[in-house]
Amino acid sequence: MPRAPGFGPLGTGSLTRMPEESAALTDLRLERPAPGVARLVLDNPAQRNAMSDAMTASWGVALDELAADPDVRVVVVTGEGSAFCSGGNPAWIASEPDAEVDYLRTRMIGFYRAWLAIRRLEVPTIAAINGPAVGAGLCLALACDIRYAAAGAKLSAPFVKLGMNPGMAATYLLPNVVGEANARELLLTGRTVDADEARTLGLVSRVFAPETFAAEVQGIAEGIAATAPIPSRYTKVALRDGGHADFERAVQWEALAQPITLATADLQEGVRAAKEKRPANFKGR
Repeated sequence: MPRAPGFGPLGTGSLTRMPEESAALTDLRLERPAPGVARLVLDNPAQRNAMSDAMTASWGVALDELAADPDVRVVVVTGEGSAFCSGGNPAWIASEPDAEVDYLRTRMIGFYRAWLAIRRLEVPTIAAINGPAVGAGLCLALACDIRYAAAGAKLSAPFVKLGMNPGMAATYLLPNVVGEANARELLLTGRTVDADEARTLGLVSRVFAPETFAAEVQGIAEGIAATAPIPSRYTKVALRDGGHADFERAVQWEALAQPITLATADLQEGVRAAKEKRPANFKGR
């Protein structure tokens, strides 16, 4: 099986890192590889990018920075080395057998909300699954808008095999992505699927060869960053949580959202660019 590439210096499909990187992050890197593109790299390869306490804290800091940055138009999440994310920190999952349920519940909710906060970003998010995505790691990918996988990547939600109930909103996110029947089968068996089956199930949108994976995802991210940011954000919000509740609500939403974008300077730029057969230069206004 080919080794799935990471996006950093340890990955075979590495892209050149830009000098503009955030400081004070542990087990996580925030990179700016191109205008409008931010990349969050889970950087704990010794534990297959398990979500350490330090990584979790850094994740919150990085998301706050991205949410406040008007220049960010797309965010890519990937893993360093050969794995995307092996899930929660194994050092504490079974480390407190005598703890009270309410204490564990409080701790779990804080953990879930920290990682799932990526859903609050209004810019498109991409999970670049460069290797195994397991348990909470798979849920992180599910929390992103788009998922791509490198050939050879393995995806699983093996909670029941480990003796625990699914967590990190797995019972909501997985049905939302693959449908109820497929979600039941995956969650109740805990089985592993490869990248090709994941694509068949709708778990990922596309599968790329390991040697081109980083470049392919980067190209897609740059393409998204080049689109008009206002309709991009509105479209993401419209599609959130499975989209509109019914047809009429979709019509009402679009009848308001589309005129808002028709009143932007970006719309005029897009029309001019199409007539002149050149790439549009959208400014977000």
